[in-house]
Amino acid sequence: MSVPPVRIVVADDQTSVRDGLVALLSTLPDFDVVGAAGDGAAALEAVEREAPDAVLMDLRMPGMDGFEAIERLARTHPDVAVVVLTTFADDDSVFAALQAGARGYLTKSASRADMARALHAAVANQVTLDSGVERTLLDAALRGRRTEEPRGPWPDGLTAREGEILTLIASGLSNREIAGRLFIGNATVKTHINRIFAKIGVTDRAAAIAYARRPHQHRNSSARP
Repeated sequence: MSVPPVRIVVADDQTSVRDGLVALLSTLPDFDVVGAAGDGAAALEAVEREAPDAVLMDLRMPGMDGFEAIERLARTHPDVAVVVLTTFADDDSVFAALQAGARGYLTKSASRADMARALHAAVANQVTLDSGVERTLLDAALRGRRTEEPRGPWPDGLTAREGEILTLIASGLSNREIAGRLFIGNATVKTHINRIFAKIGVTDRAAAIAYARRPHQHRNSSARP
């Protein structure tokens, strides 16, 4: 009995790149491109609508970026594998994407065969990293570096991305500065902050900063109605 093709959604904000990826993957007999999206929100909608096996996801997109989309998919559709395809191979981006739930990380220099292998591996619940990404992680380990993102798990249900944004708020950065630092839109920052405030039970920035500066061991004991 023949094996059904792997159903794929492609998410990239650049139309030419997105169309090229769709055309490229459509030439492979074991893949079926069932959707294409220009940002993270559209990718989530395509997943809801098409129920794919995997998403080939860019990271830096306007509106909802790839990091947030990966986090949401990991919570709502953990059976859908995500493989990152991006121009960024810095260790912060790699760590953040893998922590969010990506099962593969490729740069846009990857060949069609590389993408096919990574997507097949991701659907089989295996992780595939671009060779350059592997070197980046090895260099980071040898330097003893740690991602700038706060160490998890964060209390009160905060995601890793929300913890990072809370830390930047506590550092005195404005919404626009946070958006620039994280390469995301202002609207995405505002959405994150609204969720953070709701989760930690505060209504303003000053209270959020006070929360962020509490000793970590006491945060989980902070009761809210």
